[in-house]
Amino acid sequence: MRTTGPILAMGAITVGNAVIVNGKPFDFRVPIATGIAAGLFALFESAAPRPAVALAWVALVTVLFVRLDANVPAPAESFTAWWAKSNLGR
Repeated sequence: MRTTGPILAMGAITVGNAVIVNGKPFDFRVPIATGIAAGLFALFESAAPRPAVALAWVALVTVLFVRLDANVPAPAESFTAWWAKSNLGR
């Protein structure tokens, strides 16, 4: 299944950004929702492979740039803040 990778990456990025990067408590709803979404995308992919794969990648890119929780910056925002604080950004 070609949709499973992007969907699981979405969940991992969401959890990693919230817990590791921003120090928020672990939310068990994210891995559960990720598993359900991966299953649903697998079913969708068996019916319409090209649209399912395209939608999975669009969802992954969206997760990188959009805040899913108002109190947690988007991964792109977190990376930008880290880059500005590091010596690499000079």
